[in-house]
Amino acid sequence: MAARLLLTRPAWRLRCSTSSLHIAFPSPRTHGIAHSFTPFTTARSSALLVPSFQTTHFSSVSTTEKDKASQQEVLPVLPVALQPKDDAFAIEKDTWAERHCPKWMVPYIQISRINRPTGTFMLLWPCFWSISMAAPAGQLPDLSLLALFGTGAFIMRSAGCTINDMWDKDFDKQVERTNKRPLAAGKLTYPQAWVFLAGQLSAGLAILLQLNWYSVAMGASSLALVGAYPTMKRFTYWPQAFLGLTFNYGALLGWAAVHGSCEWPVVLPLYAGGVAWTLVYDTLYAHQDKKDDIKIGVRSTALLFGDKTKPILNMFSAAAIAGFGTAG
Repeated sequence: MAARLLLTRPAWRLRCSTSSLHIAFPSPRTHGIAHSFTPFTTARSSALLVPSFQTTHFSSVSTTEKDKASQQEVLPVLPVALQPKDDAFAIEKDTWAERHCPKWMVPYIQISRINRPTGTFMLLWPCFWSISMAAPAGQLPDLSLLALFGTGAFIMRSAGCTINDMWDKDFDKQVERTNKRPLAAGKLTYPQAWVFLAGQLSAGLAILLQLNWYSVAMGASSLALVGAYPTMKRFTYWPQAFLGLTFNYGALLGWAAVHGSCEWPVVLPLYAGGVAWTLVYDTLYAHQDKKDDIKIGVRSTALLFGDKTKPILNMFSAAAIAGFGTAG
């Protein structure tokens, strides 16, 4: 039975010699005392900032319990001013839509991801690359065409998100990251989503009809990819490849909009490079849902690649660069 020790709370000032430090801060392993630090204080104006020191002593405990406690890592406590708030590391869920828009509008903004524009840029870049490469030598790309494709990318990306949520409602309910989406959470009904989708596709068609007929036919054919992509995770471990085929279709459409035809030796490498690029970023994105995907039976390249994700994505990154370089 260990002897009962008195509790002490000395506030030690900084010592200069090693021996003094050992006296001021005795080892918990040799003395049977577990140390903990409290926020920093100053003794006098001439003193340096030093931690206030507190000891916790063991009384009437077994040797085994002492050993376990003495082996625990001792960590300093940050000053109060530097300690993070309870929600400092919480993921920000509210966006400008939730804060400023009418409540009836928020579910429509959420289902179309208007409040999260990153995907629009991912869809838009291949269009801009293709239009810029198709521009006559020494001339800037047509700004009106860039604006038209920018509007079209915004509309069609939003429509694609609506289609995705309609297909994946039951899956979304079971995934922590997606169970607050409007259809999964019951904020919208299927009839409401269908009406909204019809409006989105009509707006997209209005943009498409501003282009030449070759581009209209090519753009209309992309709807097959848009509709099929959400189902791919049910049948293949390569849904990210189908997303790449869908999101980078603008590499073909942009050139067609400028010239009324496609120069395949240029646009196909550009398209292939874009697909490889999408595989990289969407595989990284898919890793956050791996546990839920396994539970509900959804497939992805994140599950397929597993621990080999890094070297495989390095290969796809090299393929993307090669495709872009070949396109010129």
